[in-house]
Amino acid sequence: METFDLLSTVEYGGCSAKLPAAELSRVLTGLPATPHENILVGIDTHDDAGVYRISDELALIQTTDFFSPVCSDPFDFGQIAAANALSDVYAMGGEVLTALNIVAFPANVPLEILREILRGGIEKVKEAGGVILGGHTIVDEVPKYGLAVTGTIHPNRIATNAGARAGDVLILTKPIGAGIIMAGKRIGEVEEGPYQAVLTSMKQLNKSGAEVMRKYGVRCATDITGFGLAGHALKMGSASGVTIDLYADQVPTFESTMELLNLGCIPGACFRNLEYVETDATFGDQLDYERKMLLMDAQTSGGLLICCDRQQVTAMLQDLTAAGYLSSVVVGEVEPFSGKHLYVTGLFL
Repeated sequence: METFDLLSTVEYGGCSAKLPAAELSRVLTGLPATPHENILVGIDTHDDAGVYRISDELALIQTTDFFSPVCSDPFDFGQIAAANALSDVYAMGGEVLTALNIVAFPANVPLEILREILRGGIEKVKEAGGVILGGHTIVDEVPKYGLAVTGTIHPNRIATNAGARAGDVLILTKPIGAGIIMAGKRIGEVEEGPYQAVLTSMKQLNKSGAEVMRKYGVRCATDITGFGLAGHALKMGSASGVTIDLYADQVPTFESTMELLNLGCIPGACFRNLEYVETDATFGDQLDYERKMLLMDAQTSGGLLICCDRQQVTAMLQDLTAAGYLSSVVVGEVEPFSGKHLYVTGLFL
């Protein structure tokens, strides 16, 4: 197959871009609801996915995600986009059942490139234990790919972002900084090693993380994607009616991330996420600017942020590490609501 750089089709090769969270929340306010007695998780808490009860023993998890290329290789892009879409099912503690391809593709790009994108997606869905039933394709100037995913879970074992309780400890399973690294790669400031490490992380499914969650009966978790670690932690705090304490110095980062931040390589998504977060967050005096912006960095197929019972932290960290999440670490804890839903400080106190 002729070499083709997917990023040549887009102006920005950053991570999964989302509409500004603050503006999106404003626009969505007041839209009519579609209430039903079988909706177990809807849109009111801005959770990772919706959940619909089928029976006393079975509920369906429904989610979708798609975006333009985040890397040059089409096969890698397909894997990453699929892993990202599947992640919402895992954040709820569920298992993947089926998926549908969502594709937008330029008419002037060789269809062999599309085949490679789809092949990457198929590989990840198979790894997840699911099946692809079909999909839909349209013509667009910029290629986009993702999945509409259906998962399953027991109605009484759903992990949501509204279940955080004071005293819980927060575990993060993957490093932060993917958006910064990809932006740095775009401008020639990132070497191949750190770049490949980010690709590997984005392709890693959160499937085993969900299995660990089920083992420990986790009832609150989310995955870290376009709103950054701070944005998703804020959503968790707001939905749960608590204050999330994040300890910025404990957050694991990809190699070269802090160097890039010190050079001023800060993607635009960081500023959009900061605009959303800062109205309901308190930042400690000892928190430096670079660490603050790190927490705003948009991730693609990021890790899980898991609320863990304090007595189970050591055991859960051991299991997550054994499952392949080698950067798993405690990054904060849950406190009773103290006026703001997010508090960020530099050090674990």
